[in-house]
Amino acid sequence: MTGSASTDRYRSRSLWLDGLKEPLVPRDALNTNTAVDVAIIGGGFTGLWTAYSLLISHPEMRVAIIEKEIVGFGASGRNGGWASALFAGSREAMAKTHGVEGVLRMHQAMIESIADIERTCIDEGIDASFLRGGTLTVSRSPTQDARTIASVADDRFWGLGEQHSSLLTKAQCDEMIKVAGTREGAFTPNCARINPAALARGLAVAIEKLGGRVFEQTNALALSPGSVVTSGGKISAETIVIANEAWSSQIPERKRSIVPVYSLMIATEPLGKDFWNEIGWRNGETLTDARRMIIYAQRTADDRIAFGGRGAPYHFGSRIKDSYDNNPRTFALLEKALIEMFPSTSGAAITHRWGGPLGVPRDWESSVGITENRSLAWAGGYVGDGVTTTNLAGRTLADLITGNTSPLTDLPWVGHKSKKWEVEPLRWLGIRSMGAITRSIDSTEARTKRPARLRNRILDSLTGH
Repeated sequence: MTGSASTDRYRSRSLWLDGLKEPLVPRDALNTNTAVDVAIIGGGFTGLWTAYSLLISHPEMRVAIIEKEIVGFGASGRNGGWASALFAGSREAMAKTHGVEGVLRMHQAMIESIADIERTCIDEGIDASFLRGGTLTVSRSPTQDARTIASVADDRFWGLGEQHSSLLTKAQCDEMIKVAGTREGAFTPNCARINPAALARGLAVAIEKLGGRVFEQTNALALSPGSVVTSGGKISAETIVIANEAWSSQIPERKRSIVPVYSLMIATEPLGKDFWNEIGWRNGETLTDARRMIIYAQRTADDRIAFGGRGAPYHFGSRIKDSYDNNPRTFALLEKALIEMFPSTSGAAITHRWGGPLGVPRDWESSVGITENRSLAWAGGYVGDGVTTTNLAGRTLADLITGNTSPLTDLPWVGHKSKKWEVEPLRWLGIRSMGAITRSIDSTEARTKRPARLRNRILDSLTGH
């Protein structure tokens, strides 16, 4: 592949990558055997934050990242750009092992991680369009009303006050973002809008300045204690970190540990002043509603709406292919949802359509861990909430790798082990069924204005809630 063709392929992965000013020419691949202290498989946020945290605290360490494509090629360069305090995991399950205090420590660690992302952007001069505007959840039906109220009530149950979440009237929602059909809503300040690809690429530069090495176009072929065999040579390391999220499902030993589930996005052309004067959306808020099939949006720094959601199918055998990033049916549903929420966008051009896989463990619980001899470490299973969680994972892994006992290494998710996914075809049938149930809940509730209670209970049980 020529340099130009390679660059075009990477720019087509997302709006975020397409908009970067830097050329997306791959860094040099590994081309010889080498030895390091820590070898990290994956040039996404988990690997980047781990390398950065290690080099900040231990500048003498030899740290190398190996990435099959380029930094930010995966979910880190394609996601919705929400640096939120959302954590993939059940509070009830966490409380069973670590008590209410553990739930609150985990939530506070996520909030502090948002601040750490902002500090790093400032310290390293990374222009990631970071703007901490919180998240507005609008409710657009009676069943969504109930879900929104229950979400805030759940925060109160766990001891999280109004500084973390609050209910809003329709007028208060409209003052933030005027979404068609809004009845009421909720707001949390614990989220920032970012350009994720800019953050990922900026972190890689910072790592190299600190003495770390980043090898792109380097595929991990085999993993054994103390070494990784790659397409360009063998890396010997005291600690190997598995940090490739959904792509770790392609490693035979990890095939049933995590499944790749696709999330897709669209982006409008830059919208004019008249549109924004009508809609508001002035303060960098991220936006969602209370349907079951998740949607998420942000106003970008260049005045587009970037709008995403679930709904693309799971592929048998946990397969990942570039062609799966393009699902016309899901793109059409996203455009329909966008226009329903913002009718004035009906004439706007959709300039970008993209997608990619995120990683889902069997119990939908994120985890971070390390073996007793510290030869192998891992983090992942973010279920789409990885922008902030990866920062926490990287800082936690740095402490675990260096043997530093800290408040981070005592958090509830450290050492958590999810059970394995079912073998095929049971895995395919189960995940496809979850998608069908989710779509049917939203369809039924929109039509009847009543909750689909049985299907909601079934879906909650399947997703570990």
